[in-house]
Amino acid sequence: MSAWFPRITLHSLVVLISVLTYVLTTRVERERRPPSIAIAWVLGMIALPYLTLPMYLMFGRRKLPRRIVQWSGARSHGRHWAEDLIESFGLAPAAPSAVRLHQDGGESADALFATISTAARRLDICTYILGDDPFGREAMQHMIERARHGVQVRLLIDGVGALQLPRACFNRLNIAGVETAIFSPLLARKTQGPRNLRDHRKLTIADGARLWAGGRNIAAEYFIGLKGEKPWRDLSFDLHGPVAAAAADQFEADWVAAGGTPAARSPAGADEGAAAAATQTSGPQSAAGRAQFLPSGPDQAEDTVYALLISACFQARERMLAVTPYFVPDAGLETAMRLAARRGVKIDLVLPAVSNHRLADIARNRALRALSGAGVQIHLLPYMIHAKAVVFDDSLALSGSVNLDSRSLLLNYECAVAFYGAREIDWLANWVRALIPEGHAYDCRAPGLLRDLGEGLLLTVAYQL
Repeated sequence: MSAWFPRITLHSLVVLISVLTYVLTTRVERERRPPSIAIAWVLGMIALPYLTLPMYLMFGRRKLPRRIVQWSGARSHGRHWAEDLIESFGLAPAAPSAVRLHQDGGESADALFATISTAARRLDICTYILGDDPFGREAMQHMIERARHGVQVRLLIDGVGALQLPRACFNRLNIAGVETAIFSPLLARKTQGPRNLRDHRKLTIADGARLWAGGRNIAAEYFIGLKGEKPWRDLSFDLHGPVAAAAADQFEADWVAAGGTPAARSPAGADEGAAAAATQTSGPQSAAGRAQFLPSGPDQAEDTVYALLISACFQARERMLAVTPYFVPDAGLETAMRLAARRGVKIDLVLPAVSNHRLADIARNRALRALSGAGVQIHLLPYMIHAKAVVFDDSLALSGSVNLDSRSLLLNYECAVAFYGAREIDWLANWVRALIPEGHAYDCRAPGLLRDLGEGLLLTVAYQL
């Protein structure tokens, strides 16, 4: 008895220190976590403190220090409520933007290479993955050509995505004059914050005036397909105007955070000239509709996209159309969607029947059963779809790199564009609606005991998937 007592006392002390560490750091840094995530951390520290405490110290933070913008609370008349909400986060206002949305991978590839080719002064590219495949190598060749023409070319790639690209590719780019930086490399501490905060943004910006963005990484499966396989269905778009300038500012902040050298200031009027050149060379585009750049992630004081989605669920009156490859929402987003469906909003959720992340497919089922029971129509497609878009009524649409899962909404560095123009909203709504007949309805039958337990265990770490 006496031999066991000191061990029990020591273990209890470790548990107490672990829980106090969680409470104090959460208080000091004012971390706001969903209840399910907070409970998972605390239970882990009680059950396995020797494993959970080091994991928490390495991966527990999800926000970086940032100046909080004071908002007056005044709403501007005649504007969409979402514009005011996004501006209250300290982000750029909406502005007229000539937008072209891409029907398929071929059209998107043409737009990507056209954006690259129009860069006369600076070309900034941010991607999670750059493929060592025919499409990725073609994209690298386009970057090299721009660098040879005297354009400053900067490539920012996430540390996890960079593991898939051989060192020879980086060497080739650097020798040709392309500057490269790795965001949050796994074995170095160049970027502030835990290693699990990944940069999932996809941006290609020419001269701060023209933007190509969306859900596509620069790799074959997103455009032309891997050998013998069809490409994934995905969404992207290109535009020019002030939204591109806001994206360029975000790239600059990310580039510097990754250890890159800040860009030299451009001569007065250079951006305006580049914008005019982009307009002349970009081909037919839609009439200008209002759009707004919306970054989210640890560098934002608020969970910006998450907040917009929750607000939009309660603002919606008629419909919500959503497409995403991974759907593991937290309790807040799931509840907002359920309540919207119960008060008569028609919600269609489009997902792949089997995605490239099988654990995410298992973890999504509890939320899908709850939503189906509330009247949400869930459509499972027989192929991989990587597109990310949400449409609310006839007044707001959102598309970019953001998946409807907790990791994307609460941990990753992400970005999207909010569209307020009728043409862009109709285009996205029609694109999502055209997918629905290709899918089959979700089977919402209750799972067996083992399946239910497995889903519960996965949900405790779902935000890390």
